[in-house]
Amino acid sequence: MIQIRGAARTIPILAFARTLAATALTTLVALAAFPPAAARAHEEGAEADARDFLSLYSSVLQSLYRVSAEAEWDASTDVTPEHDGARVAANKAYSVFVGDRGVIERVRALRAHADDLDPITRRQIEKVWLEAAHAPGTIPDVVGARVEAESRARSQLDGFEFCLERVGDSCASPVTANDIDEILEKSSDLGERLRAWHAAKETGPILKDDLIELQRLRNQIAREMGYSSFFGLEVADYGMTMPEMMALLDGFTEVTRPLFLELHTWAKHKLADRYKKPVPKMIPAHWLGNRWGQSWPGLVEAANLDTLFAAKTPEWIVEQAESFYVSMGFPPLPATFWTKSDLYPVARDSTRKKNSHASAWHLDLENDVRSLMSVTPNDRWFGTTHHELGHIYYYIAYTRPEVPPVLRTGANRAFHEGIGELIDLASHQKPYLEEIGVLAGQKLPDDIQWLLDQALSSTIVFLPWSSGVMSHWEHDLYEENLPPEQWNARWWEYVAKFQGIAPPEPRGEEWCDAATKTHIIDDPAGYYDYAIATVLKHQIHDHIARRILKTDPDNANYYGNAEVGAFLRSILEQGATRDWRVVLREATGEDLSTRAMMEYYKPLMDWLKKENKGRKKGW
Repeated sequence: MIQIRGAARTIPILAFARTLAATALTTLVALAAFPPAAARAHEEGAEADARDFLSLYSSVLQSLYRVSAEAEWDASTDVTPEHDGARVAANKAYSVFVGDRGVIERVRALRAHADDLDPITRRQIEKVWLEAAHAPGTIPDVVGARVEAESRARSQLDGFEFCLERVGDSCASPVTANDIDEILEKSSDLGERLRAWHAAKETGPILKDDLIELQRLRNQIAREMGYSSFFGLEVADYGMTMPEMMALLDGFTEVTRPLFLELHTWAKHKLADRYKKPVPKMIPAHWLGNRWGQSWPGLVEAANLDTLFAAKTPEWIVEQAESFYVSMGFPPLPATFWTKSDLYPVARDSTRKKNSHASAWHLDLENDVRSLMSVTPNDRWFGTTHHELGHIYYYIAYTRPEVPPVLRTGANRAFHEGIGELIDLASHQKPYLEEIGVLAGQKLPDDIQWLLDQALSSTIVFLPWSSGVMSHWEHDLYEENLPPEQWNARWWEYVAKFQGIAPPEPRGEEWCDAATKTHIIDDPAGYYDYAIATVLKHQIHDHIARRILKTDPDNANYYGNAEVGAFLRSILEQGATRDWRVVLREATGEDLSTRAMMEYYKPLMDWLKKENKGRKKGW
């Protein structure tokens, strides 16, 4: 019998599924008993009808969401067939409820009376609609098949054993994802780097068949609800059309292109010198310190802080990140965060497999907040831990009675990422590192080297990847129904176009290099969240530095400043109760803009132009 294993429970999955189904069915019968909004308009009006509906819907939603999230957690932290089966059952039960025909019809009727609804009620109705659009009960077999396909693909990805060297069907040199990252960040041996890069791409062929099925199922679901594609459905959460979103993203790459070209030119000369090779037109992918070239760490030796964390423990990294938030007036993390989270790498002799991608979880839309990480004491994990706790404190801030459960999320998805990225940026400001003793007695890199490292490892290099490669490839995958026999060619076409990166050797269609990126499988058609977040973080940081701290944005210390904490809470505690554009405008005084980001890097641009004088730019 399949079991779900939680923190302190063992529940037979069949009985569990029956309980979920019975609860959902009872609620759906109750929902169906309400007369249509139009019929009640003359009695109580659409607002009263909507509130009755939302009260009943939200009470069951939280219960189903919690159990589904618990099953997801178990399947991500302990990859087994049993946990995968539990995840499928829980997600199917959740999908049956949120996508029920009665829910869809009820919400469709209420949307027709949107002008008669209170703004927060109207926003809840729209969120319920989008949730239903991901699991329409009008095609239950398709929804169920999608749940199964996604769970199967995630289990394969999470449980994959990376290998540097294979002998037949056996692995002579197993490695973890952290090991691969370490090699690519630090090794000067091109042969070792190439083996690590190849190892990172081995998941693609295994996942390709799943992605073929998911492309079809996801699009079928979105089109059932009137969206042009699954990509279009995901964009709708921003209150934007797909052309508007693609124009926004193309604008990001266009604005940053001149600075990216300077960085690309500087980097390929630096790398050619490091590896004693001729300067290439495009940068070979295995020369870079990241599996996808989404960041280029390790090129600015003066800004390498890894040695400063070598004597720290992984526990210190997480505790210091918590201290950062507490110093600004946020509460300490709940005790359950520490007892229920999975924060550190699995022991090498353990048989347990877990997802290697850092993430934050709000399991019950109330007080159960957790993080899944593999923290090791280095600079990358120092920033990542500050980032993930940004999500956690966002959850804590908007979990309050004034924010209905349906709206307990970010102002938009990018806001959640933007806050995490903002604190990652703040965690690498020199005054903060000095205050907590990380830079005590150390020679500090000059400001230009500091900016250069940030541009290469977290911002300017990241935008061609996020706004360009990932967003355009997934757009084509869903909106154009890109055929599988063109996937890898289109992927590397975009990598060349936007990033100026080339594979070490030709990559045929037997590979599926896009699928090696976890978001393609388990967070699809939304990678532009990270691009928008990158712009947001600089915009909010610029406001905090100039207006609150009265200092330059490259010298800002949030640590211990209650006014900064109050400003951040004023954004976070709203959740999704208001339009994200209004929230941003009221917080910073301007609409979404790259102004702050480009001003931040202007001294770097001037320096790079001098460094690259006489060098041929582009590819």
